Amino acid sequence: MIKSEKNSLKERRDKLDKIKELGFDPYPHRYEVSHEVSELICEFSSASVEELKLKDVHVKTAGRVVSMRGHGKVGFSDLSGQGVKIQLYVREDKVGDENYRLYKLFDIGDIIGVSGKVFRTRMGELSLAVDRVHLLAKSLCPLPDKWHGLRDVERRFRQRYLDLIANSDVRHIFFRRGRIIREIREFFDEHGFLEVETPMMQPIAGGAAARPFKTFHEALGIPLYLRIAPELYLKRLTIGGIDRVYEINRNFRNEGISIQHNPEFTMLEFYMTYVDYNDLMNFTEEMLTRVVERVTESSKVVFGDDVLDFGDFKRLSMVEAILKYWPNSINDPGKNHLDDRNFLIQSLKKLGENVEESASWGVLLVQLFEAIVEPRLIQPTFIYDYPKDTSPLAKTKKSDTRFVERFELYAGAFEIANAYSELNDPLEQEKRFEQQIQQKEKGNQEAHCLDKEYLRAMSYGLPPTGGFGLGIDRLTMLLTNRRSIREVIFFPQLRPEDGRNPEKEQA
Repeated sequence: MIKSEKNSLKERRDKLDKIKELGFDPYPHRYEVSHEVSELICEFSSASVEELKLKDVHVKTAGRVVSMRGHGKVGFSDLSGQGVKIQLYVREDKVGDENYRLYKLFDIGDIIGVSGKVFRTRMGELSLAVDRVHLLAKSLCPLPDKWHGLRDVERRFRQRYLDLIANSDVRHIFFRRGRIIREIREFFDEHGFLEVETPMMQPIAGGAAARPFKTFHEALGIPLYLRIAPELYLKRLTIGGIDRVYEINRNFRNEGISIQHNPEFTMLEFYMTYVDYNDLMNFTEEMLTRVVERVTESSKVVFGDDVLDFGDFKRLSMVEAILKYWPNSINDPGKNHLDDRNFLIQSLKKLGENVEESASWGVLLVQLFEAIVEPRLIQPTFIYDYPKDTSPLAKTKKSDTRFVERFELYAGAFEIANAYSELNDPLEQEKRFEQQIQQKEKGNQEAHCLDKEYLRAMSYGLPPTGGFGLGIDRLTMLLTNRRSIREVIFFPQLRPEDGRNPEKEQA
């Protein structure tokens, strides 16, 4: 801690002692307000000087002091609350000597309550002529320098409370995120879906290809896994007769951290009976167009240097997409060459990709797609028909059994949704699980596990079903024009400061 910060902390503690000596409680239990700061702005922002004089409105409000100015027997402050602020006009002869002495002990960052009349200054600024001030919480730590512009990214995420105080646009991000979730819920409720909750701790980590977090239940004496997806539980409910079911859930994946990945994230997942992946694409278009229009008041949103149009979705098979975006740096393959596993390996090497020589044809095709196509998928685009060996829970495509009826939705050059016609043949599903076990034995830590309980449930009959998952965090990134997932999660996962181990420190 630098010397100036130490001095500031001491000065604030000294002021706290003086406040107590004056007989004021620096941390009272409650304070009754008549208006939030935002309500004052909303209600009186259009009122003229004359109208405010005629109304003679007396209010009580509260918030955080974000600036202080003035001298002698008159002071001006800005009081912030709910992302907006209002000016306070404080005169000693109005509030009284003792109350003004309290006001002079306030610091930027203190939370205070005030009462007074709403008026406009000569410059036309909406203000409160204060007749009483109350300290509600003394801020013992100073706000960052230039509180209106906290820019240290690491500090912003680690101390999100300061980020919210300092950067007003951060509040907008999370209010928009909340609006996105509300609109999604309203859409599914209107379409006859039941919202449910499924276990977050599971005996088998299934429903997705990902490495899980592992824990242990002492009373039961068994290992448990934080869920990587709710899929296998939601499909159990479909088997049980709930034809339309959804969950907005927290998932956990023990994977790398990047601008698109956080170990803990939020997803929408739903299941709808008697539909296939073509129906799901239509349904997804309807849902997202509505959500985007209601949240942003337009089907078009700015993301970086691009304008994404959620009123105009594109559709390409994976093979069509690879051929469309094939780079000039390597020979034109023609569709038939993409069937050749060795050709895929050589093409990936020419692109500078690391290649696992023993990888299956399907894995190589997806790797080629990710290298060539994914960075170019700016506009909302469905990529459909994925290789079977990369999609163990999806139904085989009738016209070409190397593929399954699966799609992923891309926008802004990254995937935001994954869906497929659900495999509902329990015998075929068991074979697929066995193939995944073989992959796990070869070292693939993200391969699916055998879930015998799910197979037993399937044996009672899973109707033809479409299943879908949408990343809420990534959709929020698109609709708030943020490139990093950490910008749209209140408390993203970070390394401990200075590389410390919190568990050892607490021991």
